[in-house]
Amino acid sequence: MQSNIDIKNFASAIAQIAEEKGISPEKILETIEMAIAAAYKKEYGKRGQIIKAKLDPGTGELKLWQVKQVLDKSMVYTEEELEKLKEKGKEIQEDEEGKKLRFNPEKHIMAEEARKIKPKIKPGEELETALEPKGDYGRIAAQTAKQVITQRIRESERESIFDEYKGKEGEIISGIVQRIEGGNVFMDIGKTLGILPREEQVPGEFYRPSQRLKTLVLKVEQTPKGPLIFLSRSYPKLVSKLFELEVPELSAGQIQIKSIAREAGSRTKIAVASTVEGIDPIGAAVGQRGTRVTAVINELGGEKIDIIEYSEDPEKYIANALSPAKVNEVKRLPKNKAQVIVPEDQLSLAIGKNGQNVRLAAKLTGWKIDVRGPAEAAQAPEEKSEEEVKKPKK
Repeated sequence: MQSNIDIKNFASAIAQIAEEKGISPEKILETIEMAIAAAYKKEYGKRGQIIKAKLDPGTGELKLWQVKQVLDKSMVYTEEELEKLKEKGKEIQEDEEGKKLRFNPEKHIMAEEARKIKPKIKPGEELETALEPKGDYGRIAAQTAKQVITQRIRESERESIFDEYKGKEGEIISGIVQRIEGGNVFMDIGKTLGILPREEQVPGEFYRPSQRLKTLVLKVEQTPKGPLIFLSRSYPKLVSKLFELEVPELSAGQIQIKSIAREAGSRTKIAVASTVEGIDPIGAAVGQRGTRVTAVINELGGEKIDIIEYSEDPEKYIANALSPAKVNEVKRLPKNKAQVIVPEDQLSLAIGKNGQNVRLAAKLTGWKIDVRGPAEAAQAPEEKSEEEVKKPKK
């Protein structure tokens, strides 16, 4: 079937939609062709038919075909086989790959009949036959296709947004607070809205409409209503990604963030290491006169940040992690425990307010840390060190 649709400025309309929605022109044209085929099938087709449409965006010429799968006798159930399956109560599939099919004249054609139309066609291939033109089709197609086209374009737009933001999981994006509902903050992040759930917000941080914030794309989920983009301000990775924006040596791979421990809104500890000789990892992260770390602190609303040097030596690493407190000795104990001796005047600093400093140090290093002053350590029964436990008995 050939027909012509009134498509004044059709190509430019497709280009405009493609640009506005961020969808390829080919995808939009494919959507319109599917809509036209669906409209034709709805008005003139029969159940089970497969209709294909091809539209020339330049001329508006429309062609429609019916597609049938070519079968031979070995691919089709006989009447006797169908009866037996019916008696056993088995459901018969029409399109199950690798199995026999129930013959449907609307979607299947036997090889002998197909060869009368196309002599060289083989079983398993598809036969396309042009459909007869219908006089009233243009008007009906325009009405039905318009609805389907709108729906398909919306779906394509959702797919495009999902793919774009799925690729940004774990990355930082900027957004503007649009509204706050039920404790959730909805942010304009460009092509769609992102959700900053209550549990991903920073304790003590207040959000107001029109406020610009940097957030981490935590996860992206596809739903029947479109993609849901979940954002986070409390996830530890947000801090490391903010440092990547400020510290070129991180992006270049000259220094690395080896570990991070965070209590959002209060304090973060990060362990950095240099991969290139001659580069001070702490100096690079802090920046000249503290400019780099200050930029990160400001973005996090004044959250304190301790930058410590990573070490392969657990004792040195644990001592560094308890910064700003000074450490006298670190004693490794079995079961990933460590006893740390600090001067009496450093004890409260090492433990921190409500135990925060030692808690973050433990999280950062992966060791259970017991902080003691010299007097307390001397009075306590001495635990065997890791090395002593490993020594064989004589």
